[in-house]
Amino acid sequence: MELTFSLDDLPAAASFILANAQHRILLFDAEMGVGKTTLIRELVFQLGGGRVGGSPTFSIVNEYEIANGAAAYHFDLYRLKSEAEALDFGIEEYFYSGSYCFIEWPDKTPNLIPNSNTLISIELLENGDRKLQIRN
Repeated sequence: MELTFSLDDLPAAASFILANAQHRILLFDAEMGVGKTTLIRELVFQLGGGRVGGSPTFSIVNEYEIANGAAAYHFDLYRLKSEAEALDFGIEEYFYSGSYCFIEWPDKTPNLIPNSNTLISIELLENGDRKLQIRN
């Protein structure tokens, strides 16, 4: 599934993801600066989490309360040096919690990512729009 959107269409892009993602583990594949964090903030908002802050670059994971008291987790794995570092903070517990897990830079932990996941690829187009592809 594919969608082209502008930053003004961010709510529609998030709705498209939530309607078409078949898993709660969502992997975000995009270059730095394309808008992964901004899109994830909109996803959390649409799940009932209110407006949230920035990327968990330094904390690695942020937890958000969403509708009905459930949790959603936002991971920024960019700074990880090894999969062992991810295991040390209990990444697998998050992945198998049944909660939404939004993961930036999933290529840092390829052997730890559950097979049941949805890959969200985002490409910046020349006109400033984004092309989003969903693979379940």
